[in-house]
Amino acid sequence: MKPSPIVPTVDFDAGGVQHGFLRLPWSRDESAWGNLMIPITVVSNGEGPTALLTGASHGDEYEGPVALVDLARSLDPADVSGRVIILPFLNYPAFRAGRRLSPIDAANMNRIFPGQPDGTVSQKIADFVQRQFLPLADVVLDFHSGGKTLDFVPFAAAHALPDQEHEARCHAARDAFGAPYSMTMLEIDAVGMLDTAAEELGKVFVTTELGGAGTATARSIAIAKRGVRNVLIHSGILAGEVVQSPSTRLDMPSADCFVFSETDGLIEPCVDLGDRVAAGDVIARVHSATRTGEAPVDYHARLSGILAARHAPGLIGIGDCLGVVATLV
Repeated sequence: MKPSPIVPTVDFDAGGVQHGFLRLPWSRDESAWGNLMIPITVVSNGEGPTALLTGASHGDEYEGPVALVDLARSLDPADVSGRVIILPFLNYPAFRAGRRLSPIDAANMNRIFPGQPDGTVSQKIADFVQRQFLPLADVVLDFHSGGKTLDFVPFAAAHALPDQEHEARCHAARDAFGAPYSMTMLEIDAVGMLDTAAEELGKVFVTTELGGAGTATARSIAIAKRGVRNVLIHSGILAGEVVQSPSTRLDMPSADCFVFSETDGLIEPCVDLGDRVAAGDVIARVHSATRTGEAPVDYHARLSGILAARHAPGLIGIGDCLGVVATLV
């Protein structure tokens, strides 16, 4: 395997607090010998587990970046037993552009793992995380929300895994996060995800969906800030007690959770996020945006539960995810 071109300006074996960069050579019109400088913080103190904390894998999701820049600024190494690696803006070009995908190579950072050291900019970042960070990590917390096109009830999530002991460790960390909802999550396509890369290496992996619609709220950011510290406490990296809060357990037991639009048009929501629905209920209808006088197309829940996610913009395209119904456990 070819070496990574990324050069860290921090020492992952040194103690204390280090704020620096992952320096990735990036030659372009504006700078022939330029670099992409991806901010990173490492906080280390003595023996203990390592946590890898990432945000902005998709650049239009903001709870993780806010919580992680706050943690990077405030985390005292005297309170740490082990090491915390903080990457608030994993897909830094996408984050700076306010876009889901990188404006450099149009890559979805959370669909290209394990990456390539001689690939595109995004593939090089994924390769560095895969080869340098995941082997160091005992626990990985990867923040997500819905970006500009989806909105979610705020949940922390883990996946169903073939190894029951591994699954139990991931689910325990998810529950420790303490989001208002705790999800056993089903992915539409798990190939190339950081989730899958970490889980295949046996790491404790937790992800989130904390809101969306291309923004964040005071409530969703507070959930993220509390949750990241809870996971560090649960993992033995920070001292103290996990801050307990009520959490509703949710499951996505099958692909019947997902409702996809088969038409283009104007969405009329019929239930709101968090509302209970029964199988067969209309969760939304799509009206024609090209002519009046046509009947809308109704979209029905195929499971009973709550509306856990919905399409955020008022217009929808054919094939877009219209909603997700999660079952109550």
